[in-house]
Amino acid sequence: MSSERLSGIHVLVSLRCNIRSNEPRDLRSGSTWLNRRPLTKIKLRRYLVDGSAPILLVRTTGMKKASPQMAPTAIRSTLQTNAVALLTPTYGRDLDSCALLCESVDRHVSSFLRHYLLVPDSDFAIFSRFEGERRSVVPASRLLPGWLRPLPKIVQRKRRQYWWSFRTRPVSGWHVQQVLKIAGTMALPHQRYCILDSDIVFFRDFDLSGLAGPNSVPLLRMPDRLTLNQTRHARWVETAHQLLGLPKPRFPASDFIGHIIFWDRQVVRAMVARIEEVTGRDWIEALCRIREFSEYMLYGYFVQNDAEFSGMHTPSSRTRCVSYWDHLKLDHSGLNRLLGGAAEKDVAFSAASFSGTPVEMIRAAIEETRRLRGPLAEKYVRA
Repeated sequence: MSSERLSGIHVLVSLRCNIRSNEPRDLRSGSTWLNRRPLTKIKLRRYLVDGSAPILLVRTTGMKKASPQMAPTAIRSTLQTNAVALLTPTYGRDLDSCALLCESVDRHVSSFLRHYLLVPDSDFAIFSRFEGERRSVVPASRLLPGWLRPLPKIVQRKRRQYWWSFRTRPVSGWHVQQVLKIAGTMALPHQRYCILDSDIVFFRDFDLSGLAGPNSVPLLRMPDRLTLNQTRHARWVETAHQLLGLPKPRFPASDFIGHIIFWDRQVVRAMVARIEEVTGRDWIEALCRIREFSEYMLYGYFVQNDAEFSGMHTPSSRTRCVSYWDHLKLDHSGLNRLLGGAAEKDVAFSAASFSGTPVEMIRAAIEETRRLRGPLAEKYVRA
């Protein structure tokens, strides 16, 4: 067997190993709520500081035809402890939004090492055009376990693709994107991550140099924001506590969901180990079984309830993104009104993809705002 092929096999094994906990699973409680115990005292520190170096699989430079099955190339063999990387899970229906995101990142975002697009294997070819000197496209199969597989695209519900396994009920692509954020954070060779949904577009320069280690990690936390009347969000709060072995939450509760979110790799690995300890299952299986979860709630409540990791973060009650979460489609005047109300430190805009706001309309509104506001729209902002 050639040395090149042996190297490729080693890379595959290395990446697989880095997205799973190596700790023994000694908790098999079937109870919905477990007794409270300090997260800082769980026996997971060996898992956090192991010396393994994850390796990313990407398309080999110069290959003309993109395919998830192509020969992998190792980007790094050592952990980039002080670098910030960008992480974007996306898929075919968000192709135009992702294109606008990538354009705006290339124009405005600085001091990051690499931007990763995590995509379903079936969409790998159409996203391969975004690969470049500082951007890689990673097929989902390189980060997910073999037992979780996508159903054919013709099998959809509410225009969503689903993934199936013999271990859990089918889960939507939206759930899989959340899983990919966690898996990518653990498997890719960086310590800090800035997570960007594909419906974000930057309109001001944004320097990430202040977020490299050992500086603290920004944590979006909005205290007492959520009530039981917000049924879906309240359920995400409850499942986060359940998966982390925390006591039942009190409401109003904190909200950790937003745009331009920052994660630390060490914290994510500890969070995953905690989920596996509490549930007695592989963390991906545990999330797929519970289904109603939020990756940002999991990270936020894990940090909030761990004194050591809480000390690594700096809470903030607002993000630097002007966000539109409603289902109603925005028109030209609505876009201009939102962009015109951006605060001085805001650097980006996001209209949720489910609003149906046309990408070209967003692009035009950004350009119009830039022309009208002149230098103010280009003002340099440091993280």
